Amino acid sequence: MNEKMNRMEFLKSLGLKGASLFAVYCAASGLSSCINESMDPTLPPGTGGNANELTLDLNEPTYSKLNTTGNYVTVSGIVIARISETAFAAVTQVCSHEGKRKVYFRSGEFYCPEHGARFDAAGVGLNSEGRKGLKTYQTQLAGTTLKVIL
Repeated sequence: MNEKMNRMEFLKSLGLKGASLFAVYCAASGLSSCINESMDPTLPPGTGGNANELTLDLNEPTYSKLNTTGNYVTVSGIVIARISETAFAAVTQVCSHEGKRKVYFRSGEFYCPEHGARFDAAGVGLNSEGRKGLKTYQTQLAGTTLKVIL
């Protein structure tokens, strides 16, 4: 029989009890939300081959959402949003509040649903959960080619 056990059950099976169990459990929980922000070495099709930038062809179906203001895509851990007719914003998908990879774009701002962290288009925190801000990336549009400088 192949049963899975949760973290707490595993720690109990090691003989941990009381305060020591709680301390180890909390420390292990904190580690589980850490995410390495390094780029995925295998970029999706249409993102170019330069390691210092993502190059998106906005004519490709995967990225054509970016032709409309208010839409966004997520590529290799970066959330790229069209914030106006002529401007884009790109930020890490990893929320600075607790390191969860959940940031997306909605209603003109970046948002993490985990605890409600909000960020403006420049990655600046808009509430206490977002006070640390987000890592941002420069964007350049030339015709239908959008570059995100890493």
